[in-house]
Amino acid sequence: MVRACLCLIILMVSPVRAAMPDISEFTQDMEKQSGFIPFYYDSSNDRVYLQISRFDTPLLFQSSLPHGIGSNDIGLDRGQLGDTRLVQFERYGNKVMLKQLNTRYRALSDNKFEQQSIDEAFADSVIAGFSVAAASDNTVLIDYTPYLLSDIHGIAKRLSGTKQGSYKADASRSGVYLPKSKAFVKNTELEAMVTFGGSNPGQYVSQVAPDPESLSVHLHHSFIALPEEGYQQRAFHPYSGYWKFSYFDYATAISVPMEKKYIIRHRLAKKDPEAKTSEPVEPIVYYLDPGIPEPVMSALKEGASWWNQAFEAIGYENAFQVKVLPEDADPMDVRYNVIQWVHRATRGWSYGSSVIDPRTGELIKGHVTLGSLRVRQDYLIALGLTSPFTSDNADTKAQQEMALARIRQLSAHEVGHTLGIAHNFAASENGRESVMDYPHPKITLENGNITLNDAYDSGMGEWDLHAVAYGYQDYVSEQAETQGLAQQIEKARTAGLHYKTDADTRASYHASSDGHMWDNGADPIAAFKEISLIRQKALSRLGINTIQKGDSLSSLEDALVPVYLLHRYQLEAVAKQVGGIDYTYELKGDNASPQGQSVVAAQTQKQAVALLIEATTPEYLRMPESLLSLIPPTAFGDDITREHFNGRMGRMLDPVSAAESAADHALKLLLQPERLNRVSWQHSQVRGMLSVEQLVSRLLDTHWYRKGEANYGLNDRLRYVTLNAVMRVAMDKDLAPEVKASIDAALTDFDDWLDDDSKLPQRDILRARLDHYWETGEWPSLFEVKPLPPGSPI
Repeated sequence: MVRACLCLIILMVSPVRAAMPDISEFTQDMEKQSGFIPFYYDSSNDRVYLQISRFDTPLLFQSSLPHGIGSNDIGLDRGQLGDTRLVQFERYGNKVMLKQLNTRYRALSDNKFEQQSIDEAFADSVIAGFSVAAASDNTVLIDYTPYLLSDIHGIAKRLSGTKQGSYKADASRSGVYLPKSKAFVKNTELEAMVTFGGSNPGQYVSQVAPDPESLSVHLHHSFIALPEEGYQQRAFHPYSGYWKFSYFDYATAISVPMEKKYIIRHRLAKKDPEAKTSEPVEPIVYYLDPGIPEPVMSALKEGASWWNQAFEAIGYENAFQVKVLPEDADPMDVRYNVIQWVHRATRGWSYGSSVIDPRTGELIKGHVTLGSLRVRQDYLIALGLTSPFTSDNADTKAQQEMALARIRQLSAHEVGHTLGIAHNFAASENGRESVMDYPHPKITLENGNITLNDAYDSGMGEWDLHAVAYGYQDYVSEQAETQGLAQQIEKARTAGLHYKTDADTRASYHASSDGHMWDNGADPIAAFKEISLIRQKALSRLGINTIQKGDSLSSLEDALVPVYLLHRYQLEAVAKQVGGIDYTYELKGDNASPQGQSVVAAQTQKQAVALLIEATTPEYLRMPESLLSLIPPTAFGDDITREHFNGRMGRMLDPVSAAESAADHALKLLLQPERLNRVSWQHSQVRGMLSVEQLVSRLLDTHWYRKGEANYGLNDRLRYVTLNAVMRVAMDKDLAPEVKASIDAALTDFDDWLDDDSKLPQRDILRARLDHYWETGEWPSLFEVKPLPPGSPI
């Protein structure tokens, strides 16, 4: 009796496990999509269920942003790709995990225990967990909806990082977007409209959203079958022109480097590898956004199609093709390489992104984003340089053609990135030999007139041909490939092709004397003098004929800004001569006599310093009085935008603050601590080099010591800008101690000069500030310099 009662009690307190629903029963009223990963849509509850049967099997997972926010400053663009991950589904009882596998650290060995040791040594990442909703045999159904409606793209973090407010995804205002949720044989695509609720919205969000506290975007998830076997990795060389794909192989012999380096490229092979010319097994096809208007559509197609010239040069027929995306195709579908035309509230960057197999570096999908306002900026620059509106129906075809020529080049440039090719900012020194440079319009003076006939080059340059030959030429054997790649590197070097990419050029303080963004010419000094003459000529011609009939007179400032700052990028190329070094990317064995590095000649450095100082003077920075008298304060109905000068005079154009901003730009380039540290070292090593003390003394002499020079109402402000810049670098923590001592020596001379110049109105104020600096090491700045209007991307 007691045993029976005890059994009864146990039965009463033991949980009753509910039977797991069968998939067919659970989904009987749902819409099914069969494919790579089948899924069901429950319309009554707006939920998506994935049917998982392949566990512990790697696949690719790609996230993206089909609908963006529309602000260049925030950086969440339509069509933006997120991360490409190698993942697998793993089952743990009634739970399923989506695990991202670690591909950075490997053990390429037949020893399973060696492989296991790497798996156990480095962490993987479970990026999502799901409960099993239904099951049949070894197949389960998981509710994917919460993850689909989550912030997989890091939108809240980006908004917070750009000071746009505090946001989080709100599932109650989000839903599955069924028109773009489809399953195919080798990929499954899922999309959702996700709303982010927030508080304290910033100015960029407020500019683009109808309700800045509610941001609704689209997020896309792609599950992709691993590419078929047969892709051949190609060795990376720093002079090849490609980005590096790498991982660490811990099974490598001690005598061999652990890091394995390869280039990133599409899979491409000839039908007949031994034929001089052959069609590809499968061509590389890029699809244009059907929403691109004419004549831009034709220009983009033409520019992207230039790459076929490079493939023809290595014996391919129709290997690279450009078409318009079919109306029923989804640009986020991994099967399509696309060129998207993206709108933003302000002009901004274009870029080329890719879906890359994290195991091999194979390019699976190229995705180009082209900002639609870029063409308008180039047109504005062309109008400002040529001022064509002498009649109501003035012909602006030449100016429009310059803008379209730039768009062709831009299309080729960004497609090049999605072929795996990196920037080459030194190509302009070879005569514009690569579309992978950042080109400044080539402007010339003919008979005293500015012409734009050859503003942008067209077609492939020699460097582009070299890059495609290195990355995509077919070889019949591994030995032939090794020899052929070495010969290709030697061929490019023999041709004297310069190459510098982002790591050596993007920051203006870098030591490389070549490789500059937005510059022209092999000689930065000569090119700066030329652009300065063109700038002066263009400024003198700006006037009533620069704007169209019906435009406000104050809108002249729109054209003035890019013309006034026409020299800004060439000036950066000049600055890199100061403390500059000549070198190339080379490996042992590339050259019989290694080039190493050499210092830019002392005379060149002195010329560069003189031009940088000249660019800070009133004579260089003054605006024509005839132009200033023509431009009234910003008209009612027009806006003061980021494209205008930042002034201190209200709504009127402030020529003094414009000069202040431009001068400070030149001074920042010249007085960067890394540059001055190199100048000091080179002065100690090479006879005739300028010292840091001499450099700073020349600046102070130009703006403070000299008397009776042209003022144009700018001199007082430029004096303070110069002193502010010198003191700023004197306090910089990256400045070497001996370099700081040199600057302090020049400041001691300035201190003595103040003692001797009793008539200087600001003498007592400056003396007090210098005393504070000598006592504390801190300089109480007189003012904060106004920033320049945005420059890049021009």
